[in-house]
Amino acid sequence: MAKSKGFFIIFMRLLALGAMVSAIVVMVTSHQSATVLNLTFTAKYTNDPVFKYFVVAEAIAGGYSLLVLIFFSKQSKLWRLIIIMDVVVTAVLISSISAALAIAYVGKKGNSHAGWLPICEQVPKFCEQVTGSLVSGFAAAIIYLILLLSSLHAILTPAIAVDP
Repeated sequence: MAKSKGFFIIFMRLLALGAMVSAIVVMVTSHQSATVLNLTFTAKYTNDPVFKYFVVAEAIAGGYSLLVLIFFSKQSKLWRLIIIMDVVVTAVLISSISAALAIAYVGKKGNSHAGWLPICEQVPKFCEQVTGSLVSGFAAAIIYLILLLSSLHAILTPAIAVDP
């Protein structure tokens, strides 16, 4: 039973790492130029600090995941620290996704009260890539949440279990 639990944890960390790498690659490669009223502008992720934060947060979380996969095991004395760091990484991932989703929504729908026009009609390829990146990043955050709940369950189960 413990071996299958360890395999599940490793598989979920690898899955989360893959989702984070995918989110980073898609976001970093997203760019498109458009001409509006004889003015050419280029939409790219570096134009918005929130998208930069998203990429940096995903990269940090991905690096942490890689370190945990390579150097630590369940038998490590640092297991509780890893769980605490999982909480931090989950929070960072969720905050970066939330901020990036807010900006993406404004890019898609605009904001008539602030006078911001939607840009996705002018740069649809860019918006599709950003959407794909955000979906992948959201998947990574959900996977980390599942990992976190699984780890907490593993800690609490021995304390709750009653020996017959």
